Amino acid sequence: MILIIQSIIACIVFTLIIIPSQYKNPVKYIRSYPPRIRKRAESLPQYKNFIHKEEKRQVIVKIVAALLIAVILSLVAYFSGAKSFFSTYFHVFMLFFAVNIYDVFILDIGLFCHSKKLRIPGTEDMDKEYKNPWFHVVGGIKGTAIGAVVALLSGAITHIISFL
Repeated sequence: MILIIQSIIACIVFTLIIIPSQYKNPVKYIRSYPPRIRKRAESLPQYKNFIHKEEKRQVIVKIVAALLIAVILSLVAYFSGAKSFFSTYFHVFMLFFAVNIYDVFILDIGLFCHSKKLRIPGTEDMDKEYKNPWFHVVGGIKGTAIGAVVALLSGAITHIISFL
């Protein structure tokens, strides 16, 4: 039951971190857009310099966030009773997987594919590309792989803590 409650809280926190920022500036999340939309946005003069800088920044932010999330989730799992590598791995992977599934089906397919406010100016006519759910499903599969790595890191942190 605690895992379900934590999953709901994690989905709420994830939503509060991502959605307001993406509504404010959709171009900030250009790496999360389908390839044809990214290509069109990159060809527009108003985004030329911004996109290149933003892509580099996003890679760094995602790496730092993955490490920070691994630490936070290992602590969440530890204080939830996961005291071994494997129990922490399972707990963290399930939390990450729950947020990933929520992201794919609720935020990406449910919201992103249909919200005109999340369209990058200059790409509004690309309705077919915006509404294609398969890009997000593939992203969800990639997100699951990232979740496995974060869970491994969290399990390793718990394993190290157990020796202290």
